[in-house]
Amino acid sequence: MDYVVVMAGGTGKRLWPLSREKRPKQVLKLFDGQTLLRRCFQRLCPVFDTRNIIVLTNAGYADLVRENLPELPFNNVIAEPAVRDTAGAIGLAATVLTKADTEATMAVVTADQLIEPAETLQQVLEDALVFVNENPDDLITFGIKPAFASTQLGYIKCSKPRQHRNCKNKIYPVEAFKEKPDEKAAKEYLETGRYFWNSGMFVWKAKTILANLAKFLPQSAEPLAKIKADWDGPNQRQALQEWFPKLPKISIDYAVMEKADNVYAIKLDCRWSDMGSFAALADIIKSDSANNVIVAGTSQLLDCKNNIVVTEDDGHLIAAIGLENMVVVHSPDATLVCHIDQTQRLKELLELIKQNAGEKFL
Repeated sequence: MDYVVVMAGGTGKRLWPLSREKRPKQVLKLFDGQTLLRRCFQRLCPVFDTRNIIVLTNAGYADLVRENLPELPFNNVIAEPAVRDTAGAIGLAATVLTKADTEATMAVVTADQLIEPAETLQQVLEDALVFVNENPDDLITFGIKPAFASTQLGYIKCSKPRQHRNCKNKIYPVEAFKEKPDEKAAKEYLETGRYFWNSGMFVWKAKTILANLAKFLPQSAEPLAKIKADWDGPNQRQALQEWFPKLPKISIDYAVMEKADNVYAIKLDCRWSDMGSFAALADIIKSDSANNVIVAGTSQLLDCKNNIVVTEDDGHLIAAIGLENMVVVHSPDATLVCHIDQTQRLKELLELIKQNAGEKFL
């Protein structure tokens, strides 16, 4: 049977002060009153039965996820007791799925991406599921057609594609995964047409990714086996809390994808944004005549241009005069004001806040 696992554990520090340690970015209502998680769920429903949609999140976010997605069965939200990066999270999800269905086919998507139109992703998912069900030893990843020479994203180098029967999209053999490049390399990647942005989305057999984890990350084998033995039993929670933190903290790209042989890609040619910063809002939300991106119920800007203004509080007025190239973000107990070119320093700022004002604002 086909399943999809939604990775929804990130905190989103670069979206502070809206995102907090107890309120992650995927549950912020920034998009017509909807959250990133809700939009992700709605994209998946035409392809997967609701009962086959699994959400992995941090233990502290489980109740927020269930509140945001009341349609999901309670046990379809899996709470990770520690942060172990994507290899550990995917290993856990694959372990849970194979306990119930030894032939489970498993898609992996992330909750913090904006993808339009949804139909493009749905067709790619359907093609990937067909391909993997017919080629159970292979691993599929999705490559985003680059819109520009980004230095903030990883890349996938692919060779000449081929058409696979029963798939509308072509299948690309993957030659290599490339880390975030410098500007020169990024431009070269774009010019060749052989490189895609690494989306962090995958499709494979659950048992196949577990076999690859056992081969390339053998330290994961015992913790996952212990968790599997007690899953759905009276010791499930205890086993998860004891053994999950013992998994290596490493990404699935480093652990498996860069080392495995049977890796293929499908091109996702659509409007795509990884919501990792407020600047990403400019790619999704239409700006006003002065190029201001405004996510606010009430605002008044006088002689302002090229700004990003954000609040979830519809009753709070944000007013500004003469601002240019600034980010202004309001929350009930904190307000961020910074130059648009300085948003990458938010983590540095949060360290100062932690030192000088304590953790109540984090």
